[in-house]
Amino acid sequence: MKLIDCGRSFASSILDIYNEAIIHSTALYDYKPRTIESMGTWFDDKEKKGFPIIGLVDDKNRLIGFGTYGNFRARPAYHYTVEHSIYIQKEYRGCGYGELLLREIIAKAAEQDYHCLIAGIDSENAASIHLHKKLGFSLCGELKQVGYKFGRWLNLVFYQLILPTPQEPQREI
Repeated sequence: MKLIDCGRSFASSILDIYNEAIIHSTALYDYKPRTIESMGTWFDDKEKKGFPIIGLVDDKNRLIGFGTYGNFRARPAYHYTVEHSIYIQKEYRGCGYGELLLREIIAKAAEQDYHCLIAGIDSENAASIHLHKKLGFSLCGELKQVGYKFGRWLNLVFYQLILPTPQEPQREI
């Protein structure tokens, strides 16, 4: 397995992973699968804002998972905080690949001088919660019954990791 900068050539593979999560899990609180057209806008936004898309590929260059981050909130005072996400193909979950991606997300965020990483996780996703705790994230809150999917109410927990960056934060961006 190898970590790569994931470009547009992987749009279809990313879409497949996203849509499997939308259809079969509570990892995304979406109902409808995304379209290939929506991926162009998604990539444009990541490129414009300098947010990485980190892929994990096998020895045949097939994407088995990816991670990225983006704005936590749009207001300027949140500039140093990003919310990340990691998705792994179903058949590769539980093999430690999420940890490889999350470690790289942490490294990239520190490299880009972000100060806080946020994870919004469905409260029943024990594997993701365990992974985040293992890498130093701490629980910072739970929002009860904020999502509704598969005929039930869903609770969203937030975990955060404070990074020792930036070295010289700007008061106003």
